[in-house]
Amino acid sequence: MKRRHFIQNTALGITALSLFPNTLSAAINLPESELLGQGNPKLIEKNGYRLRPEASEAFEKLSAAAKKDGLRIEVVSSYRNYAHQNRIWERKFKNYTSSGLSKIAAIEKIIEYSTIPGTSRHHWATDLDIIQGGTGITTNVLDPKKFHGNGPFCELKAWLDKYAESFGFIEVYTNDYGRKGFNYEPWHFSYAPLSKGYLNEFKKLDITHILQQKKLLGSEAFTSEFITAYRNENILDINPKLL
Repeated sequence: MKRRHFIQNTALGITALSLFPNTLSAAINLPESELLGQGNPKLIEKNGYRLRPEASEAFEKLSAAAKKDGLRIEVVSSYRNYAHQNRIWERKFKNYTSSGLSKIAAIEKIIEYSTIPGTSRHHWATDLDIIQGGTGITTNVLDPKKFHGNGPFCELKAWLDKYAESFGFIEVYTNDYGRKGFNYEPWHFSYAPLSKGYLNEFKKLDITHILQQKKLLGSEAFTSEFITAYRNENILDINPKLL
């Protein structure tokens, strides 16, 4: 791999760690509307992303460190509100059902990678999907194969594995054996000093009642049993460092 040094013999990584002392388990209150993607969070919009100010500041430091090692980080997705997530949901639901899948089969297919509106971590403006820039790859960028082996994003993946956590960012949907819920996403990172507290707040919501009241496409399949499994597997079966 061609790069100068991984963060100047880790000195910068050590400095970055000192920026986030004992914050990963901090309790943070967030209005229910913002937990569900329906509020108006204060966001920083720059360099192709929208994040909360604290997450933006940390991400800029992460990006600068990667750049010093010859790697450019490109953001594919960051904050998504409820309406945005619902557009993704409806597009996929219509595509899958029109191709012959039953409603429940379509939903099961959707939640391999996409969340039910109101339950996305992207609603919190702490999470983003990132790839390695400057590779010339512009299609099907969110493909796990591109992050490993000789894939075009493998250098960034190796760098993130080593240094992202020192800036507060943690991979959410890991490739750990036996993990359930959403498929492996080597591109999805979360700013843990905020998102851990937000998840704790989210867990207090009556998500079964909330989802059953939303009347989404296919929501007649949202039985209590389905939502309980979705909550335990898709929302909570994530990298333990984010719990």
